[in-house]
Amino acid sequence: MAEGENEVRWDGLCSRDSTTRETALENIRQTILRKSECLRSVKETPHHPSDGLSNTESSDGLNKLLAHLLMLSKRCPFKDVREKSEFILKSIQELGIRIPRPLGQGPSRFIPEKEILQVGSEDAQMHALFADSFAALGRLDNITLVMVFHPQYLESFLKTQHYLLQMDGPLPLHYRHYIGIMAAARHQCSYLVNLHVNDFLHVGGDPKWLNGLENAPQKLQNLGELNKVLAHRPWLITKEHIEGLLKAEEHSWSLAELVHAVVLLTHYHSLASFTFGCGISPEIHCDGGHTFRPPSVSNYCICDITNGNHSVDEMPVNSAENVSVSDSFFEVEALMEKMRQLQECRDEEEASQEEMASRFEIEKRESMFVFSSDDDEVTPARDVSRHFEDTSYGYKDFSRHGMHVPTFRVQDYCWEDHGYSLVNRLYPDVGQLIDEKFHIAYNLTYNTMAMHKDVDTSMLRRAIWNYIHCMFGIRYDDYDYGEINQLLDRSFKVYIKTVVCTPEKVTKRMYESFWRQFKHSEKVHVNLLLIEARMQAELLYALRAITRYMT
Repeated sequence: MAEGENEVRWDGLCSRDSTTRETALENIRQTILRKSECLRSVKETPHHPSDGLSNTESSDGLNKLLAHLLMLSKRCPFKDVREKSEFILKSIQELGIRIPRPLGQGPSRFIPEKEILQVGSEDAQMHALFADSFAALGRLDNITLVMVFHPQYLESFLKTQHYLLQMDGPLPLHYRHYIGIMAAARHQCSYLVNLHVNDFLHVGGDPKWLNGLENAPQKLQNLGELNKVLAHRPWLITKEHIEGLLKAEEHSWSLAELVHAVVLLTHYHSLASFTFGCGISPEIHCDGGHTFRPPSVSNYCICDITNGNHSVDEMPVNSAENVSVSDSFFEVEALMEKMRQLQECRDEEEASQEEMASRFEIEKRESMFVFSSDDDEVTPARDVSRHFEDTSYGYKDFSRHGMHVPTFRVQDYCWEDHGYSLVNRLYPDVGQLIDEKFHIAYNLTYNTMAMHKDVDTSMLRRAIWNYIHCMFGIRYDDYDYGEINQLLDRSFKVYIKTVVCTPEKVTKRMYESFWRQFKHSEKVHVNLLLIEARMQAELLYALRAITRYMT
């Protein structure tokens, strides 16, 4: 945290006890008032002897405190904290000091704010979930506010993340946040990098490490290669990668530490996919989430402009693409009809193993030619790219340039029979938590599709999951890959592949162009399937390599 924030103890605001929160708020109010008065007297005194630099520093420190208060006034699940934070901000404004205001239109750039649950209007069960999240992290972040469309999944996600970051485990706390930074940086996800930079400093991490990966301990630098391959081409991971980390003399990893690191890397690679896939906005108190400038006539959010989500993208997709409501209604009907036909075909006849294998190879080949029209290189910003090496290394299809990668057969190595037990043996309880999260995402259904009720969506969910694994070269012998082309149209495949493989290239147009009659909650559900399928695919390759090393 910045120097200004270190002078204030925010921890008391996370307490369930209102008296503790009240005391903490009063201390915060007095600190901010003192700094404000000091700054005002400096400005009002002509030829003040203090140098301009310290004046700027104290102003920056105060601004960071005010931005944190603004976040609390909008995002704290405790009503007393929201109201008191707003009161403190107003009293500072009355002293003639400019206070910040939020930028953007809520937690997501893709989902209208009015469709997202507002903090303060949640029911008792949701309030308990929000309070747990706030107590653990000291914030109610935008990812949580978008995931809350699916409370059952959110609860499992928060429990897993809390265990990975804060409970007993092989790695020290500051290593965990630094690995989160390394993983998010591979996808240029400044949203997650910013959050974990703050968390890293909060748990006592060395600020020098944040100047670049070369300033971190050699042990963490050695993890860079695994981070790179896991994020972009996990099928290339071998037992040699594992051996190099476990036998690096004084910088070596233990098996338990490495499993913890691998789970963190895969968690944050997939969370970067969710962040971009759902258009998550910067947190209110982070860069790009607030401004001290007064409102202008333009209603553009600066983060939209820098992410290329402005101009034509701002138009509703129907007017942008001249798609009528009846056209998109017809798409839903057509999809439902395909599902009915496929179910009938399944009931009538089953394809041979040879035919199934052939359909997998066809789908795998075809997935290489799915790419978006926005497929330009995204140049990473320096503040993100310093946290990883080899910035030119990115996703490449596994069969490009005549390179052949053997198919990963789930029958030979799967999560349920192999990966789960390995994780649970080396990092107890985490295998159970991840397994629960996979199952909730995969089986989650409300039996609805757009405007239809009482629909069995299992065929569609399985097609999405298996398509992602197919893109990673992973094959299920008992699945007919011919179903994928029937159920997933091209615009949907473009979105899936972009979110999973190159999430930093996702645009609002892509999000709007698939499943146009479906609700935002259903599109968020799609993203949950995407990130869990991606995480499982990465874990399968990494854990298989660890198993091969061990045997």
